Amino acid sequence: MYSSVFNYLDGDFILRSDCPYDDKLVCSSKSVDFRTHHCVLSAASQLFEGMLSLPQPESAKDTIIPIIPFPEPASVLETLLRYIYPVEAPVIRGLDELAPALEAARKYDFAVAIEGLRRRLIAPEFLEAYPLRVYGLATQYELIEEAAIASRALLNTPLSAQEPHEDLKHISAYDYHRLVVLREMRAHAAIALLTPPRDLKCMQCNGRWDKAREPPRWWADYRERAKEELRVRPTSAVIFSLPFLQQSAQVGCTGCAASILCSSWFFSQLRQSIDDLPATI
Repeated sequence: MYSSVFNYLDGDFILRSDCPYDDKLVCSSKSVDFRTHHCVLSAASQLFEGMLSLPQPESAKDTIIPIIPFPEPASVLETLLRYIYPVEAPVIRGLDELAPALEAARKYDFAVAIEGLRRRLIAPEFLEAYPLRVYGLATQYELIEEAAIASRALLNTPLSAQEPHEDLKHISAYDYHRLVVLREMRAHAAIALLTPPRDLKCMQCNGRWDKAREPPRWWADYRERAKEELRVRPTSAVIFSLPFLQQSAQVGCTGCAASILCSSWFFSQLRQSIDDLPATI
């Protein structure tokens, strides 16, 4: 069966999917032939440039178009060729599609496909839903920039909330340790910033002279809950949200809600200080 997209009449090479490397080209019923061009493959990959420049064996002289067997499935080959040829870019809907394509792109040294897949790996939808898998794939293939981006995204979610997947087996102890250390150090540094300034006031509970040295009642509740949240997610995303602040206002005095509203300057400074902490491996 020929590919519906890559079946060029002037093609001078056939890439056959789902086919082991052997001389008999005994392939599966799922095999698909991609009729492509020697010049395009050579330009896209130094590996192919060297391989296709080798003299053909005597047994291939009677073959009109040489066939190159590939063990990868047709979906992977089509993804790679869509990056190489000037056609519509591949649609990669999930990491289960991306991972084998990235493996094959690196295996066959298709630089343009590697770059495209690297960009797709750190798509917002993947970073939000599967940050640990993205981190695992990035570290597995030594993609330093993508690993750093994924490590930042992982700060927004508990590690225990990440579902186990086969990809995670490839994360080395070294790379996982770096991730854990980043989270712990950032959480520790963020918690250390939870110190109220002297002018953090509530007119009801610490506005009198005998209470002036004490923080407002809402502060103790806010600090303890913020510490718990930062240990799980060492970012500013939750602890400055309105629902989070409202809980502290409810346990304070009648003036604490107004005190929190008037302390926006303090929360702004605190948030900026937390955001400025190291956030990547």
